Amino acid sequence: MQRHITAGVDGSRESVDAADWAAREAVRRGLPLHLLHVDDEPTAPTGLPELDVPGARERTALDRVTVQLAQCHPGLEIHPVVAPGPPTATILEAAATSEMLVLGSRGFTGCAAFLVGSVALQAAARAAVPVVLVRAGECPEDERQGGSGTGAFRPVVLGLDLDHPCDELFAYAFDAAATRQAPLHVRHAWAVPLVPSADAVDPAAEKARALTAALARWRRKFPETEVVERTVHGRAGRQLVMASTRASLLVIGRRTDRLGPVAHTVIHHVLCPVAVVPHE
Repeated sequence: MQRHITAGVDGSRESVDAADWAAREAVRRGLPLHLLHVDDEPTAPTGLPELDVPGARERTALDRVTVQLAQCHPGLEIHPVVAPGPPTATILEAAATSEMLVLGSRGFTGCAAFLVGSVALQAAARAAVPVVLVRAGECPEDERQGGSGTGAFRPVVLGLDLDHPCDELFAYAFDAAATRQAPLHVRHAWAVPLVPSADAVDPAAEKARALTAALARWRRKFPETEVVERTVHGRAGRQLVMASTRASLLVIGRRTDRLGPVAHTVIHHVLCPVAVVPHE
């Protein structure tokens, strides 16, 4: 099956901005883009305009997004898709045959947080492929240094749990940085107590050595990618949210079919698109 990126489109501002982000990512990766609209209440036309308008409006929104993205990215292969069924199940089914799934989230006005819908949360928790959540208002300039549409990309930030390093997470983060020709900033946060006495092992030095060792093989695989590694003492969610203020993309992992507290904190408060990558 042909590799492609899928973006959910429902006509909302957040889904349109997510589709725009997905289109740029598809261009960067040389992949087709599938724009998915889920029709959870498909009905046959009644012939009565007042009853047929809602469904027609949603289909028109999908067509409009398709035309807009085709104009912005003339060489991009775009496939609009209308699929009937329950939203979560239908989106997860579409994700299973995709390279990644991109969904939108509404940002709170005046503060740094997402209003993440239940479908987006369930997809992020259960999809078999990386799920990227994009906040409303995200635009191409937000990815670039200095807010320029042509400047260098801001760093990709990888939040790493050293107790569960995995190839899927490293592969996605390094590939995202290489695709953007951006530096990769790797962050590991730890909240255990600091050194209680002079005779105790310094946990900061131990964590730093473990992080360097975990990255060694991937540095060799991506020699042209600048990697900046850092261990910090503090709550992981808070540290990653702070790092997101200077990032083009934040990458975190997910081991089960549910989102842990760090993922929830990041998803609801992050200031850039966040990729949730499933792994063993």
